Amino acid sequence: MLKINNLHAAVEDREILRGIDLEVRAGEVHAIMGPNGSGKSTLASVLAGSEKYTVTEGSVEFLGRDLLTLPIEDRARMGLFLGFQYPVEIPGVTMANFMKLAVNEQRRFRGEAPLSAAEFLRLMREKSKVVELDAKLTSRAVNEGFSGGEKKKNEIFQMAMLDPKLAILDETDSGLDIDALRIVATGVTKLHTAENATVVITHYQRLLDYIVPDVVHVLYQGRIIYTGDRTLALKLEKEGYDWLINDYKE
Repeated sequence: MLKINNLHAAVEDREILRGIDLEVRAGEVHAIMGPNGSGKSTLASVLAGSEKYTVTEGSVEFLGRDLLTLPIEDRARMGLFLGFQYPVEIPGVTMANFMKLAVNEQRRFRGEAPLSAAEFLRLMREKSKVVELDAKLTSRAVNEGFSGGEKKKNEIFQMAMLDPKLAILDETDSGLDIDALRIVATGVTKLHTAENATVVITHYQRLLDYIVPDVVHVLYQGRIIYTGDRTLALKLEKEGYDWLINDYKE
């Protein structure tokens, strides 16, 4: 589904990603962990198509296509979803209108007819249950006045509505209390199937109690320096990163 080979990326001539190699197959959940400043969020942004970053070397293949040549809109239409660490507010645009436009644009890209108003409302009610999203929030402007937990629930609600092939979740657990974490993480798990894949970027093992990864990667100084199974996350929670970083040689 996703194949990254020797990916290098920079911002303002400062190299951040320095040779990422990663392959994600359908049905898999990958967790990416690492100290602050390692390049985790940069990797997510580059895959999503942020113009802030310049790819200087390497390749990324998504569903058999060269991802790096595609504009942001086509990446989203193909089924790549990015859940933001800090979801943005969009004043004046209601959640319902925002999602109706996004869902029908995706359907148009696939050659499908747009949903009728009744079909869309039915879908929205069904998907809002995934993260226990208050129905009143869908009539409000996107994320405007939402609490931190509501914003994160809203992100996963959007993911449920769009049904992406690949979801990249950038520190979805950031700022969540225990109950909100459980609801959001359980929602992600409910949406996972054998036909899609999830990449979870996190600092903490607690998220991985709910979203159980098949593979855990440690990103440090722009490279993946270690890969293991879910027990690696437990070890990192207990012992930190020093035992890996001290062994890492440039």
